[in-house]
Amino acid sequence: MSKPRVGVLISGRGSNMMSLIEAAAAPDFPAEIGCVISNRPDAHGVVRAQAANIPTRIVDHKAYEDRSSFDAALDEALTEEQIDVVCLAGFMRLLTRAFVMKWTGRMINIHPALLPSFKGLNTHERALAEGVKIHGCTVHFVTPEMDVGPILIQAAVPVLEHDTPGSLGARVLEQEHLVYPQALRMVCEGRARLENGRVVIDGFEIAPPPLVVPPLG
Repeated sequence: MSKPRVGVLISGRGSNMMSLIEAAAAPDFPAEIGCVISNRPDAHGVVRAQAANIPTRIVDHKAYEDRSSFDAALDEALTEEQIDVVCLAGFMRLLTRAFVMKWTGRMINIHPALLPSFKGLNTHERALAEGVKIHGCTVHFVTPEMDVGPILIQAAVPVLEHDTPGSLGARVLEQEHLVYPQALRMVCEGRARLENGRVVIDGFEIAPPPLVVPPLG
C-alpha cells in the first residue's frame, strides 16, 4: 500500500521542511515527501530539498497578476505531483478561500506561538513585549482565516529573564522541529482528522489540544 504523498510549501530557508524530510526518511513514517514547492526562486530551502533528493518546483507569485491565478497554478502543481497532504513550512503567502476549502482537512501549518495568542508575524518580539512567561508553537489545520485553524498539537517553552527574540525563537524552533513531524504522522496515519470544524484524534474530540511541555529547567 502506497504512503500518502506530502507537498511542502516554503518561502525561505526551509528549516521545518527539513524536519519533515528527515522524519519521512524513516521506514516506519506513514508518508513520503512528494515535492517541495517555493513561491520564491531564491529560497534556500529549494537547495536544501534538492540536496535531500526531493523533487522541487518553483511557482513564483510575482509571475501572476493576482492571488487567485497564483493559487490556481499552485493547485495545478500539487495535483500534477499527486499530493495528498499539504504542509506549510514558512510559506509567506495568504491563500485564497477557494484554495483552502479544496484542501480543508488535508493542509496543516506550523505557527511560532501558542495560538490563539500572537497571530501573524514577529511573534517572539511581541511575546517579550507582552511579558508572557510561556511561549511556544502550534500545528493546526489551515482554514480561510489566518492562524485560527483547529489545533492539532502545541509545544510550550519558558520565557527566560534575559531572553531576546533570537534566543527565545531558537528554543521555540527546536520544538517546532519535534512537533511538526508528530502532527503530520497523526494526520497521515488517519489518527487525527477534521470533523465539523473540530480536531478528532483516535476517535475523540480533543479540548484542549495536546500540549507538549519540555522540562523548564
